[in-house]
Amino acid sequence: MSLMNTKEIRRFLAHRYPMLLVDRVTQFESGKSLTAIKNVTINEPFFNGHFPDEPIMPGVLIIEAMAQATGLLGFRTMGEEPQHDTLYILVGVDKVKFVKQVVPGDQLILTAEILRHKGKLWVFKTEAHVDGKLAAKAEIKCAAVGTTA
Repeated sequence: MSLMNTKEIRRFLAHRYPMLLVDRVTQFESGKSLTAIKNVTINEPFFNGHFPDEPIMPGVLIIEAMAQATGLLGFRTMGEEPQHDTLYILVGVDKVKFVKQVVPGDQLILTAEILRHKGKLWVFKTEAHVDGKLAAKAEIKCAAVGTTA
C-alpha cells in the first residue's frame, strides 16, 4: 500500500509530465527519511534520443528523480503543502556516483534521508536502487525560493 499516489504527489511537487519522476511513496518517517518508486517504461520521452537502439535513463534524470523524493520528504516533514509563490528547487549536487545503468522495465527505488536542515536549505543523502542493487547515489541540496507571479 502506498502512502502517496501520483495524485497526492502532484499536490507537493510543481512538476508535471514529462518531468514528474516519482510515481508513488511507499515509506515516510517525518524528519528522517522517505522511500519512493519511479517506474521506468519504454514510453519515456527521453528514450527516443538516449539512446534509440540501447535505451538508458539519463543520469541527470535519475538525480532529478532523487531530488523530487527529497522535495516530498521536506514538505511532508514540515507538515505543509507548498505555497503558490514558493518553489522548492535543486541548489547543489555533491558526491554523485552512477553504478548501474537504468533501462526500460526497471523500477527505481528512491531513498532520501535528511542530513541537515537550516532555514530554507536542506541537505539530503539519496540513493536509487534497481532490483536491490545501487544504481546511483548523491548528496542533494535543495532550498525553498519565492517566485513572482
